[in-house]
This record gives sequence, C-alpha cells and structure tokens, in this order.
Amino acid sequence: MTTLLAQAWEEFLRPMIFRPKRVQVAALCCRKTGAGTDVLMITSRGTGRWIIPKGWPIRGKNGPESALQEAWEEAGVADARIEQAPLGTYAYSKERNNGVSEPVETLVYVAEVKRMKDDYPEAHQRKRVWMPAQKAANLVQEPELQDILRQL
Repeated sequence: MTTLLAQAWEEFLRPMIFRPKRVQVAALCCRKTGAGTDVLMITSRGTGRWIIPKGWPIRGKNGPESALQEAWEEAGVADARIEQAPLGTYAYSKERNNGVSEPVETLVYVAEVKRMKDDYPEAHQRKRVWMPAQKAANLVQEPELQDILRQL
C-alpha cells in the first residue's frame, strides 16, 4: 500500500502540484520622446486590462523573433529593432479556456519601434496606446513587470 501511495504521489500528484512554469515571450515596445521613453500598451482580449504584447514561443523562431511576431499580431508593430537578451522576466498566472490557471514566466525583450501599421491581425480585438513608462507601470497588475517598466 505504501508503495502504491508513493507511486501515486511521484507520478500524478507531485507533478500536478509542483509543475514547472511555462515560458512566454514579450516585446516591450518603446520609442524615445522629448520627455523620456514611451511604451506601447495593449489591452488583453479577455479582461481588457493593460498588458504588453506577449505569447508562446513560435517553432522555428528564437525568443526575440517570437516576441516581435506577437508585437505584430497584437499591436501592429511592422518594424522594430529588438534586443537579443531579455531585459528581465515577470511571472503571472494564465487563466486557460477550461478555467485552470497555470504559472507562466515571461521573458521581456526591449523592442525599439521604427514603424507601425493600423491594419494588423488583432486590430479589432485590442486597443493600443503609447504612454510614458511610469504611467504604464501604474496600470499593469504584475509587480515584476511594474519594476521593469520603472527601470526605463
């Protein structure tokens, strides 16, 4: 009986309770202004809260390339220079369609935006706004992302 319980713990219960965080990539889209640095914020599709473009890594693309793809699809960023190393990370809990939450670690890559388009895949699903980094830090929910924004 003890062996059966130990096996159940190791094979089923422990992985469900202590599962590793999944990884997403995000593009922190920036532009310099006379007053400092503005960042591009978008609304999430589900709750409408302010976020930065992010998503799951894309097969065949590295982290920065995947982040730029998300910036195009979610915010219309058509041309940008992106850093190859992440500026930082932040953790959050992603609510899945089935109601289950899963822990996610998001790698944040800084992208200097050169050109944007008004017609992009998720244009009808999201709002996008350029704003000072400090203001953006006050709008996001994740404390670690707030810290990253305040560093700019």
